[in-house]
Amino acid sequence: MNRPRIFLADDHRIILEAFHRLLEPKYEVVGTATDGREMLTKVAKLKPDIVILDIAMPNLNGLDAARKLKKRYPDIHIIFLTSSEEPDLVAESLRIGANGYLLKNSDAAELDRAIDVVLKTGTYVTPQVSDDRADDSPVRTAADLEPITLTVRQREVLQLLAEGKTMKEVAAILCITPRTVAFHKYRIMRKLNLGNNIELIQYAIKKGLTR
Repeated sequence: MNRPRIFLADDHRIILEAFHRLLEPKYEVVGTATDGREMLTKVAKLKPDIVILDIAMPNLNGLDAARKLKKRYPDIHIIFLTSSEEPDLVAESLRIGANGYLLKNSDAAELDRAIDVVLKTGTYVTPQVSDDRADDSPVRTAADLEPITLTVRQREVLQLLAEGKTMKEVAAILCITPRTVAFHKYRIMRKLNLGNNIELIQYAIKKGLTR
């Protein structure tokens, strides 16, 4: 019987190694990545059954990477394994098509249970993010949350700028011109009513786009 094929993405190599050892031999860990763009490139070649990834990753955060992944490969299951207990991030992850959401302090048995549920076409959200803020439900509904107002490209530019990259570096990563980056930054600042780079970074952190 073939073992389920799993791909792991996290920007901490020690975590990747730990979960690799944890998941073998019950599952086949086919690859790992330390940022969202690397994950997309490798998954395109490896075609795993499940991708387990963090939200806060460099170059392309887990939410936007998962959004791209679901559009390209809708049959691949996605489980977020992250430190954030924020209900809006949980709801956003499910909105874009994730199948599971766990916290990094979950025990091994819960991760195994989540994988099992997801493979049976279910959705698993850790009970650790259930509280009174969500009216006894695991997450708040999409209607209760601030809508995501930025385009995917704007979110990519925002994350890279918030990570301290120059406009020229952002342009090289996204294969666009520095002038286009500057235009996106202007639109982002205006749309979100941000006054300076510090506010831009604070917004990116709040939305889980960067650490």
